[in-house]
Amino acid sequence: MRKHPAKDVIDPDMLDRLAALAVKVGVNLQPGQDLLLSAPVEALPLVRRIADHAYAAGAGLVTPLLSDPEIALSRYRHGQDASFDRAAGWLYEGMGKAFDENTARMGIVGEDPMLLAEQDADKVGRVNKANSLAYSPARERITRFDINWNLVAWPGSAWARRVFPDLSEDDAVRRLADAIFAASRVDGGDPVAAWEAHNATLRERSDWLNGQAFHALHFTGPGTDLTVGLADGHEWMGGASVARNGVVCNPNIPSEEVFTTPHAQRVEGYVRSTKPLSHMGSLIDDIRVRFEGGRIVEAHASKGEAVLHKVLDTDEGARRLGEVALVPHGSPISQSGLLFYNTLFDENAACHIALGQCYSKCFRDGDTLDADAVASRGGNTSAIHIDWMIGSAEIDIDGVHEDGRRVPVFRKGEWV
Repeated sequence: MRKHPAKDVIDPDMLDRLAALAVKVGVNLQPGQDLLLSAPVEALPLVRRIADHAYAAGAGLVTPLLSDPEIALSRYRHGQDASFDRAAGWLYEGMGKAFDENTARMGIVGEDPMLLAEQDADKVGRVNKANSLAYSPARERITRFDINWNLVAWPGSAWARRVFPDLSEDDAVRRLADAIFAASRVDGGDPVAAWEAHNATLRERSDWLNGQAFHALHFTGPGTDLTVGLADGHEWMGGASVARNGVVCNPNIPSEEVFTTPHAQRVEGYVRSTKPLSHMGSLIDDIRVRFEGGRIVEAHASKGEAVLHKVLDTDEGARRLGEVALVPHGSPISQSGLLFYNTLFDENAACHIALGQCYSKCFRDGDTLDADAVASRGGNTSAIHIDWMIGSAEIDIDGVHEDGRRVPVFRKGEWV
């Protein structure tokens, strides 16, 4: 692993722009607000710049949590068998307490998407399940949008080699960095203005969908004939969102999606993934599932099927949907022609669905709803929330009203 790739090949001005955008537009850190920041240790140059901009913006306390791939692999090489069913619940309980005290959340992605691909699938599945269950105190506050939060990306060297396997490590990191900067809209004259314009476009699309108030969406295409019922009183969102603490943030940078909450009991048919899913260091490809009564009753994958089955067995809600999102095939990330092997990017190249926990924010008056009210409207509950891509240039989508009237929404992967 390289020690200091940023020093050599990543444009320092662009990196600083990304850090500033993450603080000012992404998490929109407020004066006096604390920030909890997680990142791979290789991303320390970006972490330092984010901390610098955060304190300049008046941050109370910036607390970084760093992860290391070699330490993760040591567990699989030498860990006792019982350790694979454990997770640091005390840490996630502390994160939940921090969020209750209005600490903002930021995550930097950039890990090797296939770090655990050669490890025992059963152990990987057990670790994923333990982490998912233990993370619930933090995740539930994020999915409720209790606090302002944001994800951005760092061009990790192992990740870069996956995306650009034919390039040298330096060239691969440079190419991935440039792709991240372009997708994050920091390579133009005024990144803040660019995001204001982009958020306005996403809001127009959300407003149109909310005006239609569809009962369901019908997806058709190769290997796909899927009807996704929409939760009662659902609300479409996209781009900038108002957290329950009143702060407007952009949770994902980049983001090209508008999304809402499906009805957990009203999903029928079959669907096939259009891009690989990178999940917790494993790659799951060519996912094919069939739904009955909202629940996945049959699931296959050409690669990583054992890991997929472990994910689906996490809990009852893991086999039901918590999100449906619309992304045009013509999105900048899709048109880049790159497969990022990273959900933050690949989900913004294609329409997608998510297994597991719903976003309770995606309801009319969502800020006022408790867990029972969300469930009564069809919202799903689970210890996981995993997005995977089902969109392409061959996918059509119709909006279906409760009386059966159909309205074209997408044709051949594009907004009608």
